[in-house]
Amino acid sequence: MTDHPGTTIIPFNGKMPVIHPSAFIAPGCRIIGDVEIGEDVSIWYNCVIRADVNRIRIGARTNIQDGTVVHCDSPDEGGHGPAEGYPTLIGEEVLIGHMAMIHGCTLLDRAFIGLSSVVMSGGVVESDAMLAAGALLSPGKTVPHRQLWAGRPAKYMRELSDEALIGMREGVEHYVHNGKAHKGAIKAAR
Repeated sequence: MTDHPGTTIIPFNGKMPVIHPSAFIAPGCRIIGDVEIGEDVSIWYNCVIRADVNRIRIGARTNIQDGTVVHCDSPDEGGHGPAEGYPTLIGEEVLIGHMAMIHGCTLLDRAFIGLSSVVMSGGVVESDAMLAAGALLSPGKTVPHRQLWAGRPAKYMRELSDEALIGMREGVEHYVHNGKAHKGAIKAAR
C-alpha cells in the first residue's frame, strides 16, 4: 500500500484491514485481517496487529508503540469460553508502551499500558486506569477506573492522581503530533 511504505497489510479470510487516512503506520509494521484503525492513530515501528481468528478495533488518537503485538482469541467451539471468543477492542486515546503484548482483551478510552506489559484474554483495563511497565494482567481480570496495577500477576497498587491523568493526556497529544511528524518525514524521504 503506497500510503504506508515499508509495511505489510494483508487481507485474511476475506477481511481487509481498514485504516483511517490520518493514521500513521510506521515502516516494519504487519497488519493482517479484520482490523480497523481510527483517526490520528499511530502504530509505531515493527508492531504486529494480527486479526486472523477474530476482530481488532483501535480507536481514534490511540498509539501503539514499537515492537508491540496485538492479537485476538478464536471463537470457542468447545464451550469453555465465550462463543464469540475474545476480540481485541482498544478505545480512544489509549497509550500502549513499547514491546507490549495485547491479546483478546478490552482497553477502554484513555487506558495506559506500560512498557513490556501483557494483557491476556478477557482482560479489561478501564478508562483512566494504568497497567504498570512489565506487568501481566491475568485472563479475565479487570483494572478498574483510576487504579494502577503492577506485578506478575498484576495486583492493585494505588489510586491514580489527577496529575497522573494529566500526564497520560499529554502523552496522547505528544504521540498524535509525533505520528504526524514521522509520517511527514517518511513521505519526504520517498
